[in-house]
Amino acid sequence: SATASTMLWGKKKAVREVFTFEDLTRFPMVFYKTIGEDLYSERDKNLLRRYLLRCYLVLGFLNFNAYVVGEIAYFIVHITSTTTLLEATAVAPCIGFSFMADFKQFGLTVNRRTLVKLLDDLKAIFPMSKQQQQAYHVAYYNKHMNRVMWLFTILCMTYTSSFSFYPAIKSTIKYYFMGSEIFERNYGFHIYFPYDAETDITVYWFSYWGLAHCAYVAGVSYVCVDLLLITTITQLTMHFNYMADTLEAYDGDAHTEAENVKWAQNLVVYHARALDLSEEVNNIFSFTILWNFIAASLVICFAGFQITASNVEDIVLYFIFFSASLVQVFVVCYYGDEMISSSSRIGHSAFNHNWLPCSSQYKQIMRYIIMRSQKPASIRPPTFPPISFNTFMKVISMSYQFFALLRTTYYG
Repeated sequence: SATASTMLWGKKKAVREVFTFEDLTRFPMVFYKTIGEDLYSERDKNLLRRYLLRCYLVLGFLNFNAYVVGEIAYFIVHITSTTTLLEATAVAPCIGFSFMADFKQFGLTVNRRTLVKLLDDLKAIFPMSKQQQQAYHVAYYNKHMNRVMWLFTILCMTYTSSFSFYPAIKSTIKYYFMGSEIFERNYGFHIYFPYDAETDITVYWFSYWGLAHCAYVAGVSYVCVDLLLITTITQLTMHFNYMADTLEAYDGDAHTEAENVKWAQNLVVYHARALDLSEEVNNIFSFTILWNFIAASLVICFAGFQITASNVEDIVLYFIFFSASLVQVFVVCYYGDEMISSSSRIGHSAFNHNWLPCSSQYKQIMRYIIMRSQKPASIRPPTFPPISFNTFMKVISMSYQFFALLRTTYYG
């Protein structure tokens, strides 16, 4: 049986040695479908499933935005008085998070066809054979990317889940296990309801689970756009690093002049295609990232303020919120920095490889590659520098400035 088990595990491992393009995009695609969003819905031949998913998505966002209006109303009512400023700032991070989720979903809807075409183009240049995938280090990129995705997703969904379910869990424990005489009917988010949402138990639970679904929709739409950005940049980084590694290892003295020139010309075409795809990523995500960073600055500021001015229970909840927002900005900046560094490597590799014995035509092509790599691929939100670790520091600086202003206003 041990031999059979070894054979079984050996076979399983052999199957996993070759990845498909869908393996690297499955996480965001499947997760997005849980709220009804299917990027490839137009290719789905099952019309019933397509329309049901679309209906589920629309109803989910209508419910979501109805609760957002309730949050805004609560904020307006409480912001007018300094005595209730803390309550107003408590709902402000949630409003900012909701706006980001809405804007990300809007950006995805507008750029849906462009994004699908980008994914098709990436699939066309994806290495398919076992030998190619070993040269491209596909297994490493897939493993690293999935770790980041899981960590990021768990942290963000922990925020929405903790806010959604904490009041119900707390009330249940107090009522059934601690002898409380009443079942407290509280909500995880501060909402102004146009009706009595607490007296009748049926109305309460209907409103409560509607709010919980609203938080789930917000969390998934907030996370999945970033997951799509991660998977596209991961693959482009993989291609840029492969070009750099191949170029640095290339020995021009071991080939004929015609072979060298042909190889260099193919590299230029490959490089240009990867750069074009990088520009498509920038066109799709740059404007979304701009508003994401602006809103994240305010969310981090308000969440940080709540941590410094609230009770222990709220401190824990808002610390999770604060951490999720920081990680979200850091992950985007990390992958932006990876795109810049990997595309810049190509110029260094072109200079470092053995080009001395090659012809002048080959050297001229290498010169062109080096010149082109001086402007690396990047994500460039309007008014922001190319996304990198420096951008992360800029967002943190903006958040601290808002935070200092808010504390001065609150404490006088």
